[in-house]
Amino acid sequence: MASTKEIRSKIKSVQNTRKITKAMEMVAASKMRRAQERMRNARPYAEKIREIVANLSKANPEFRPAYMATREVKKVGTILVTTDKGLCGGLNTNVLRLIANQVRDLQDKNVEIAYTAIGSKGLQFLNRSKAKLISQTIQIGDTPHMDVLIGAIVAQLEAFERGEIDAVYLAYTRFVNAMKQEPVLEKLLPLESEALTPQEKTGNSWDYIYEPDAESILNGLLKRYVEAMIYQAVAENMASEQSARMVSMKAASDNAKNVIGELQLEYNKTRQAAITKELSEIVGGAAAV
Repeated sequence: MASTKEIRSKIKSVQNTRKITKAMEMVAASKMRRAQERMRNARPYAEKIREIVANLSKANPEFRPAYMATREVKKVGTILVTTDKGLCGGLNTNVLRLIANQVRDLQDKNVEIAYTAIGSKGLQFLNRSKAKLISQTIQIGDTPHMDVLIGAIVAQLEAFERGEIDAVYLAYTRFVNAMKQEPVLEKLLPLESEALTPQEKTGNSWDYIYEPDAESILNGLLKRYVEAMIYQAVAENMASEQSARMVSMKAASDNAKNVIGELQLEYNKTRQAAITKELSEIVGGAAAV
């Protein structure tokens, strides 16, 4: 049985750990509110521009942008969005498992994959897996900035335009609520009519009048579409990260509290046993005298 001094040392150590996890929980809760607000503010724009561009994919303009070109899939590009920091439960593990499943499915079809990593955890995973990495960006902070993100994804977009890759996928963690976040792997390019939600699939054809010309309008709009989808994915991932970290730190704090209670009970038992032993020795000594 451990001595009372050793148990007191363990109790002190767990108490210090609990102070850290409690502080991290409060910080994550504060950041989560700001991240959720940023994410929700970006959602309407992202959803509307997605709807407009998806409708354009059903139209028959005189100009067909490269981002809408469909071809046989032999090479695929995937933009992987993860966190820069850990201590957020299984958030990164779930989206990385999704990527691993994608790799197995595409390898069975002899399809090559080139990755862009946004976030340190995804970059480390791709390096360990010895995957083909064409661009990366890490340490993006608590607020997503498009000028930081766009540099990493330009390599994927240019490769798609040149025909070096035939499809671009986006993997991230979608925020559902504070207790639930779900990993998502969705097709970013080429945009097809399947991108429409079931409510929007009316079967009607769309027609547009372009001013000054279809090429400049569509190229500009599609670039805004890609930027909006990437920004929204990173914003969703950040909100999910803070939510998962808050829940994980709360669980750690609760576990530390339980451990402290168990150690306190063990300390009391050990102390009582020592006192009983001393009393027995005193009584035995007195009886012998």
